[in-house]
Amino acid sequence: MGVRLMVIDDHRLLAEALASALKLRGHRVLASAAPTAGAAELVVSRAPEVCLMGTAAPAEPGAFEPIVRIKRDRPQVAVVVLGPVPSPRGIAAAFAAGASGYVRHDERIEGVERAMVKARAGESAVAPELLRAAFAELLNPVAPPDDEGRRLLAMLTPREVEVLVRVAEGEDTRAIAAGMGIAPSTARTHVQRVLMKLNVGSRLEAAALAARTGLLDRADPLPLDERRA
Repeated sequence: MGVRLMVIDDHRLLAEALASALKLRGHRVLASAAPTAGAAELVVSRAPEVCLMGTAAPAEPGAFEPIVRIKRDRPQVAVVVLGPVPSPRGIAAAFAAGASGYVRHDERIEGVERAMVKARAGESAVAPELLRAAFAELLNPVAPPDDEGRRLLAMLTPREVEVLVRVAEGEDTRAIAAGMGIAPSTARTHVQRVLMKLNVGSRLEAAALAARTGLLDRADPLPLDERRA
C-alpha cells in the first residue's frame, strides 16, 4: 500500500522531481512545496502519514524548527529529513526535533522509499553507514573550523569595534559621533573602514555579519552611560 506523503524542499525543482518519482511508484503525494520556512503550517493542515523534508544545512541553528511545530500539532506525522552527509550534530538535531529518519540527498529512490515505510511504521530510518560515520566522527573528532567571529574581531581596532557595536544597535553617524565624542566626519571615516575591513557594502550587512558570526558577543559591551538614551 502506498504512503500518503508530502515533499518539502527549499529547491522547488527537487521537491517536484522527487514527488513525481514517488507518484510513479504508487505513493499518494498530497503536495510538493518550497520553501521549508512555511512547511509546518502546510503539513499540519494536510496531515500526511509521512513528510519528506529537505535541508541543505542540517547543523544550522533552527534548521529543524518546522519539525518541532509539526510534531507538536500533528504528532502522528512521521518526518524524514533529506540532507547532505550530516555531522553527528546534524543527526542529533534532527532526531531531537522529532524526526523519524535521515536520508542523504544522493540516496536512490528505493532508499527513500524504504525510509518512508519504516518511518510510517514508527521505526527509525537511518542508513547504517550514516550512523557509522557519525560515531566515527564522535570518536575521532576533526579539528574545529576557524572561528570567523574571532578572526573578524582581530581585524578591527578597539575604536572600530565600538563603532560596529553602535552600528549594530542602529545608531546613525551623528549618534555615533556624539556617543564617542568625535566629529561626525571622523565617525563616518570609522564606519567606512569597518565596512571595508568586513568586506561588506552597507551598515545593515555589517550588523548582520557581526551577529551571524558571534562577533558582537565577543566585543566588550559599551558602558551604560555611553549608550543612547
